[in-house]
Formats: sequence, C-alpha cells, structure tokens
Amino acid sequence: MPERLIVIGGVAAGMSAASQAKRRNKELEVVVFERDPHISYGACGLPYYLGNVITDPDTLIVLPLEKARKDRGIDVRINHEVVELDAKNKKVRVLNRETDEEFTMEFDRLIYTTGASPVRLNVPGVDLKNIFYLHTLKDGLRIKKYIEENKPSKAVLVGAGFIGLEVAENLAHTGMDVTVIELLDHALGTMDADIAKIATDEMERNGVKFKFETKVEAFEGENGKVKRVITNNGKVETDFVLVGIGVRPNVELAKEAGIELGETGAIKVNDYLRTNFSYIFAGGDCVEYKNRITGKPAFLPLALNANRSGRYAGANAAFNKDVEKFPGTLGSAVAKVFGVEIARTGLSTVDAEKAGIDFESVEIVDKTQAGYFPTKEKITVKLLAEKPSGRLIGAMLAGGQGTGLRIDVLATVLHNNMTIKELSEIDLAYAPPFAPTWDPVLVAANVGKKKFK
Repeated sequence: MPERLIVIGGVAAGMSAASQAKRRNKELEVVVFERDPHISYGACGLPYYLGNVITDPDTLIVLPLEKARKDRGIDVRINHEVVELDAKNKKVRVLNRETDEEFTMEFDRLIYTTGASPVRLNVPGVDLKNIFYLHTLKDGLRIKKYIEENKPSKAVLVGAGFIGLEVAENLAHTGMDVTVIELLDHALGTMDADIAKIATDEMERNGVKFKFETKVEAFEGENGKVKRVITNNGKVETDFVLVGIGVRPNVELAKEAGIELGETGAIKVNDYLRTNFSYIFAGGDCVEYKNRITGKPAFLPLALNANRSGRYAGANAAFNKDVEKFPGTLGSAVAKVFGVEIARTGLSTVDAEKAGIDFESVEIVDKTQAGYFPTKEKITVKLLAEKPSGRLIGAMLAGGQGTGLRIDVLATVLHNNMTIKELSEIDLAYAPPFAPTWDPVLVAANVGKKKFK
C-alpha cells in the first residue's frame, strides 16, 4: 500500500502543497479535503470581480478541479470538512457537507492549510441582511449577485486595509457612493500614516469618503436589511456593508489536536514547516513565519507566503525529509488605487519602534520618469535603516504609474541584509520612459547614507 498524505484545505497553500508533494513522490497517495465548493483560486482578484474589471469568475480559478484530479493525480474532495484531527493516532474524521455523512481516514503524513477567517464585528444589528465579508470565492459570488440583482447606490466599507481600499476603488468605478470607516487615524495600518495619506488623498479626489478614528457601534435596518451604520461620529446611510477589519488564523482543529500554537496565535512551525508532530506540516494563512528583519514570529497572511509555504511544506512532506527551508517573510505588499500605486516591505516606523530597533529614516519626493518626459508623475520614497550599521530594515513607496514594483528592488536589498550605502551603489537601469538617470530609489539611498558616515 502506498503512503498517504492528507492535506486539509484546498486553496492557495493546500493545492500548492498537494501538487508539490505528488510531483516529487509519484507513488504517494495525496488526498485534499476542502470544505467549500472551490479550490485553488485567486482571492486577490475578487475586488476586481466586484468592480467588473474581471467579468468571468472562472478566470480566477488557478487550478481547475478536474485538472487537479486527472492531470496531477490528486484525490481532491470539495465540500468535505475535516471536523476532527487525531494527530497521535494519525487519522481524521471528515464530514461530507453534501450528504451529511461522516467517515474516518488514516494518514502517514498531513499538511494543515486551513487558512484564516475574517474578524467578525460584534455589535447590535450585525446579523442584518446585506452585511458581507469578502474572503472566499463563494463570498465574492454572493456579493456580486447582490449587486447585480439590487443595483445598490451606496456602500459602506468597514476597514481600510489593502483589500478594503481596492474594493472601495472598484465599487466607486461602478458608480456607487462609497464611504470607508476606519478605527485608526489613517488607512493601511501596516504603513506609515504620511505614505498611506497619499493613497487616501487620491481616493478622496475620486469621490471615496473616509471617516477615520471612527468606531462602528451598531447597524440599523429596515425589513431585516441594513440601512445605516451607527458610529461614534454619526450615522452613515447605506444599501450594503462590507466588513474587512482583518483575519484570524483557523487553528481550532489544530489546537484541539495538540498542535502547538505560537505567540501570534497562529500555528508554530520550524524552518521546514513542521509542527510539533514530526509528520504534520502546516502552511498558509494559519501559520506564523519568521520575520526576516526582527527574527521574531509574525502573522502576515499574504498570497506569496501562502503559496510558497504550501510548496515548501509539500516538498518536505513528500518523503518526510527536510529539503526546502522556508526563508521567512518581509511582508512585502503592493496595491493600486485609481492613479496611485502604493507599496511596502520590511518594517514600518511603528514596527521598528515596537521591535526596539534604533533607526534613521529618510523620505524624498521625485519623478517616476525623466524630468523632461511628458508623462512623468510624482513618487515618494521612504527608507528606514538601522543604527549604527545602516542596514535597510524597511521601505515604503507611493506615487504614480511605475511606482509600485520598485518595491521589489528594496525587498531584494532587505532579503540580503544590505545597507543603505550598498543600495546606493546598485546599478539600476535607466531610460527616460522608466526613470530619471538617478532612480528615485537611488536618490533616497544617497540622501539616507549621509546619516551613516
């Protein structure tokens, strides 16, 4: 009998893990249990589906179900929820959500990729209809159906993270009146306020309204449907609400099974994504990863972390050997709202202060193209460097077209523990349509390195 690998969860991390394990060990029986009806889809594309940039939801599917089964030889079972994990005796109890039947299956190794779930508001009226959370493809289809059938004119978004701003932009493009409510004093809480403001100023110029330092206290409705949001700063009329105030790792099953959790509340793994059970691995948004700057555990549920960790967990689980070491994370992220691109990598000012790191920061404003080029746009670059070494520990960008992917240069610098002086010496490409002779990243580095003489 071949050995059996069970994967709990079949989206980004789960299908990456299953595919990699099967690719490396063709004799391995790989079974994936996914509680929802969809596997392996691009959740990051959902805001653009709501905004009609993407019109066919099937294009969000990365790996179709039948291809996973037939071409890759993976036994994928959708609408199957693992309701109990017996880690010591190596078996799971599974509920078939279509038939309500349960069965037990044994395993030799297991990969836990249950992801995360949206943080739910706990206020009066939260159970009214037309209050949505956007996390899965199933969520996106439900929201899109509501929009198409009811043609709402007003929307309220609770939470101003990356996804919240992308949804706000896309709903505004459809002609809706959009208000974003945020508890903090600025959007994008993982970024510095001055950089985030560049994005929200652009959104306000395009009609999106923001209410910062505002707490949702209740929802009021009519005929069972939400009609207004009650806050400490007044009422906001709406046709529907979309809540995006963060996510929590889905670790209940793991905790009950004796799998160790880390200090962030997510699953604790070693460098090879093993849990405290040597034959159980974990990946995706339910896991904490080492922050490459601080060396400490961090909960950073991002798409690349999920896909990469799944791939590495699958490689290690294939023969139960340590072959792929997870490199840790920098929390790199990028987004576009209307005409502004905004990005970050490494630590923000708040992150660095919390970590007790002594640092200097530099911020410059430049152009995305040569100064004489007619389509040039403004770009702001902010760098953080550790004292006294000058090691770059964080970077943030905001500006016009051509800004966002410059963050990849800075992420590479952080990945390799380079200093701000070494950044200033990198030979970056130049042509007038792409950058000034001195790229803005180099300008910022040249200004910043003067503080480390």
